[in-house]
Amino acid sequence: MHYYVNENIRDTYRVFPPQGRYGALRYDMNENPEGLPKEFVDSVLKEITPEFLSIYPEPDRFLNKYAAFLGHGVTYDNLTATNGSDMAIRYLLETFGEKGKDVVTVSPSFEMYWVNCSILGLHHVPVAYEKDLTISIDKILDAITENTRIVVLLNPNNPVGNVYTEEELEKVIAKTREVGAVVIIDEAYHYFYDKTFLDYALREDNVIVLRTFSKLMSLAACRLGIVISNPEIIHYVKNGRLTFDTNSIALLFAERLIEQPEIVEELIRQEKEGKAWFLEELEKRGYWTKDCMGNFVFVKPRHDAHEVAARLEKEKNILTHPYGNELLKEYIRVSVGSKQAMKIFLDAFLEIDGE
Repeated sequence: MHYYVNENIRDTYRVFPPQGRYGALRYDMNENPEGLPKEFVDSVLKEITPEFLSIYPEPDRFLNKYAAFLGHGVTYDNLTATNGSDMAIRYLLETFGEKGKDVVTVSPSFEMYWVNCSILGLHHVPVAYEKDLTISIDKILDAITENTRIVVLLNPNNPVGNVYTEEELEKVIAKTREVGAVVIIDEAYHYFYDKTFLDYALREDNVIVLRTFSKLMSLAACRLGIVISNPEIIHYVKNGRLTFDTNSIALLFAERLIEQPEIVEELIRQEKEGKAWFLEELEKRGYWTKDCMGNFVFVKPRHDAHEVAARLEKEKNILTHPYGNELLKEYIRVSVGSKQAMKIFLDAFLEIDGE
């Protein structure tokens, strides 16, 4: 049987996340290893009634509360919610990308940017890191040409963890304005790194900020992302989005969470304490580490990184993230949580790698 298949989708190579992770100790995908407080989760679950489940999602109440939560003069017209920031990326590349034209990112970075470029027939232009894990802003600027439609900056970037200064961002904005491109600033790890470029998304005509509830907010299972920009850009994104994109359970959990900012503050405190303790303990033992500015760090094991990761999984039921590419093959990426969560990981890691 012969049938049509979109050639861009046909030729896209995908590697999906591993399955069977329930019950494992998860330090591999930048989730919160422990999750939200159980009493909070239980209280929200009580609100999920048969009537609640029978009604189509209504995001506006959450978005109005989220605007107030963000501050900075953000209003409802600056926001739209999506089914995770994965879907936000798809919408933005569909809306502002042009087939055959360029999307500039650093490399390595979050894979869904290049994956969506492939699916949508956009030309991905990766700007490589230097061998010392720094990125050249001049090389990013040189990659922006008349063919560029979108430039993506993750701040901090996953996986390497670099961040950008205001001066660097302003250079990128100026260059993109010259060529008629938009700038996406992905702030998935904002709450682990206090600097934000939110104000640029509100005052510039071509800047978009992304936020997620999967990382600090610990709602990865629910899928909730936020696009923040000026009302015109938000209008275009809404034109292209699905009518019922974000689900009601995600919206309810997120709404209740931002109504209790003390929970958010405690999550931030626990993560920062856990990361500082973990890095200090490793450095005491002579390990090379890198604070990647998000809720993850790089560790260079004394033995082969892939072998260490495999043994941690097999012998300790602990998941980490090793890398195949040449730049990062010596390291494992370890998600960070509370001090208690990091002590569990460190004890197992030293038992495996300290032999």
